[in-house]
Amino acid sequence: MNREYYRWYSPDIGREMELIVHGHEGKPFIIFPCSNGRFFDFENRRMFDTVADIIENGQAIFFSVDSLDLETWHNYDANPNAHPGEGAARHKDYDNYIVHEVVPFINNYLRNNEPIIVGGASMGACHAVNFFFRHPDILGGTLALSGNYHMKHFFGSYMDDNVYFNSPLAYLPNMNDPWFIEKYRNSNIIICVGQGDWEDTMLADTLEIREILNQKNIPATIEIWGHDVNHDWNWWEIQFPHFVKMLVN
Repeated sequence: MNREYYRWYSPDIGREMELIVHGHEGKPFIIFPCSNGRFFDFENRRMFDTVADIIENGQAIFFSVDSLDLETWHNYDANPNAHPGEGAARHKDYDNYIVHEVVPFINNYLRNNEPIIVGGASMGACHAVNFFFRHPDILGGTLALSGNYHMKHFFGSYMDDNVYFNSPLAYLPNMNDPWFIEKYRNSNIIICVGQGDWEDTMLADTLEIREILNQKNIPATIEIWGHDVNHDWNWWEIQFPHFVKMLVN
């Protein structure tokens, strides 16, 4: 399996950022790590081994990016006195980094503009869903496992424009722009959640986003797995290859 490491100074973030590539060609995926995670977490959990045949056959290529959670939606973990507005505003830099640096890097790497799938588990799923619905012009879909989709889970009742426009459960109900709706309808949307331990809020958010998409006639694969399916890697290791195969076939 081809593996490449890249690091460059990000003008949007203001420091060097890192990513890993697994694969050589195929449908491109951006993988976001879990809460406060790192770009190597999926690799360390051997998640790419679960799709090794797909990678080696050139059906998919994965670009695992670093997070900025400790400066954005989890800024209180690094500083208990941090104001949520500061974290929400800092996310704009991360958004710019993904859109203006990582996506062009992928397009140049593959020498095409094939729509990119954004994916992840837990906080990675939160990012994957939000980035897709904000940027359906450059992203072709989302693969989200066990995510929350409203920033109230991190900031409580605090709300400003940056929080609102990064909370899909806040902005999607009011999204009626035909251009966006058409893009959504022509994309691949996969959202999965279990009903086991530590999945309560994720399950509620997934059911809510399913209802919103149904109301707007936006096709999506929304799967609710069993009561034994908990919020942990042992299930993501099963779900990840299951859905990747759906997306590349």
